[in-house]
Amino acid sequence: MANTFDNILEIKELNVNLEKKDRTIGALKGINLAIKKGERVALVGESGSGKTMLSLSILKLLEPPLKIESGEIVFKGRDLLKLKEKDIEKIRGKEISMIFQEPLTALNPVLTIGFQVAEPFLIHQNISKKEAFENAERLLKMVSIRDVKRVMKSYPHQLSGGMRQRAMIAMALALNPDLLLADEPTTALDVTLQSQFLDLLKNLQKKFSLSLLIITHDFGVVAEIAERVVVLYGGMVFEEAGVENLFDNPLQPYTKSLLSSIPKRGTRGRLKTIRGQVPPLEKFGSGCPFKDRCDFALDECSKSLPPLKERESGHKVACFLYGV
Repeated sequence: MANTFDNILEIKELNVNLEKKDRTIGALKGINLAIKKGERVALVGESGSGKTMLSLSILKLLEPPLKIESGEIVFKGRDLLKLKEKDIEKIRGKEISMIFQEPLTALNPVLTIGFQVAEPFLIHQNISKKEAFENAERLLKMVSIRDVKRVMKSYPHQLSGGMRQRAMIAMALALNPDLLLADEPTTALDVTLQSQFLDLLKNLQKKFSLSLLIITHDFGVVAEIAERVVVLYGGMVFEEAGVENLFDNPLQPYTKSLLSSIPKRGTRGRLKTIRGQVPPLEKFGSGCPFKDRCDFALDECSKSLPPLKERESGHKVACFLYGV
């Protein structure tokens, strides 16, 4: 892992537990992840793999029964887990912003888009309401929204999914953050709007020198926007590599299964699928969380978690097929 100077974010041995009445269940297990300044990283996995939980952990937004048990989340040299809530509030929305999965539920239904985009300026900067709304208008133009005056006065339900998503980007970029977390940002968009949205996000990321962590289950999104991929399953990192390396030479059986289930142009017959489905957290049991769905499981897979090891330059995998 690179040193802190190179990385804007370093997550070290992060463990999150699900606290039940009768027992404690590991939800995130020893997560290690680093994001360099200006880098675009994709966090990939099926629903229930722990992707959103990890992003909410970064912002310290997890709620009971989930609890961060141990580890470090070092952002620009500061361990966020050691900061008081009032200090974290100064970072959220200003230095770290998030685009949530469904903009219709993330946006406040009773406030205009203009007010919601202006709000970060009113909270974090000592400027007038007039200046805040002027900044909001500028941001909405920047994310390619036409008829800005109308949009400023509109409520979320009056806009299309694509327009709401652009408004969410404007809000996230309001205070020029260093790190942007985007949780399944293309889920509610059709294919054409997805492509436009990803182009916009990539251009804005370059323009503002943002570090980007994009959370997705869609390898099409990964191929279009990411430089590096982290594959998550069962609350642990299974594989990490550069985009081309991962597509050309996946190592983890889970990653191979994900990639082989992608529909390919010109193929006929039934699509390949991954056997079974992601179980609830309490059903994973001991050992590798993928063991019951894996065609290559070894005896060791039922006994302990596979360690994440670098097998090739910049390519890490957690799997007993490659030794320990």
